[in-house]
Amino acid sequence: MSALRRKFGEDYHVVNTNRGTTYAAPVKKKRQRFVEKNGRCNVQHGNLGGETSRYISDLFTTLVDLKWRWNLLIFILTYTIAWLVMASMWWIIAYIRGDLNHGHDQSYTPCVANVYNFPSAFLFFIETEATIGYGYRYITEKCPEGIILFLFQSLLGSIVDAFLIGCMFIKMSQPKKRAETLMFSQDAVISQRDGKLCLMFRVGNLRNSHMVSAQIRCKLIKVRRIPYACPVRNLTICDRQV
Repeated sequence: MSALRRKFGEDYHVVNTNRGTTYAAPVKKKRQRFVEKNGRCNVQHGNLGGETSRYISDLFTTLVDLKWRWNLLIFILTYTIAWLVMASMWWIIAYIRGDLNHGHDQSYTPCVANVYNFPSAFLFFIETEATIGYGYRYITEKCPEGIILFLFQSLLGSIVDAFLIGCMFIKMSQPKKRAETLMFSQDAVISQRDGKLCLMFRVGNLRNSHMVSAQIRCKLIKVRRIPYACPVRNLTICDRQV
């Protein structure tokens, strides 16, 4: 053994060639990254308290930060539910006034012309909301509740359109995938520049378009020991690794 140490130094391994003995290769532990390769910080905040209420209070930013599948689901459900609710209100007005029983009576003046059932009320809502205006179904002047509902429908539709379309536009304009076309050098070096030790690496842009006001932020993680009050009796100072 001493001869082997002198010949190969301290870093040598003794291998047992007996057939009955097997050795398993050491499993290499995968190191967790503080910052992912796409630039996202791999940090999650927990036990903050009141998280749900804070997310709801800033609903617009919450929708923007959601994944695309949840955004599309909320977009479709919001419009579908709003259309069904407003079409139901037009059908209820026609039902209360008795317009459904005089659908083909030419001498009778209904609230909304040519609305006979729920599908026709739904089509009338879509025509007015999407400003299609076929001219076959329209509000008559003898229906004040229909005029009020139409004004409410126009205001609600404008609010929903501005909220959801604005959310989708901001989400599409976010340059999150832009980080995938930025290449970083495989290795970083520490060298002296201007009398100071600097961490240096290279960044390359794969696209022909130039980046305006580009900024790079680096985060340094190191281990240090700080003194703190030790809970053990008769000991006042201990070392803690952070």
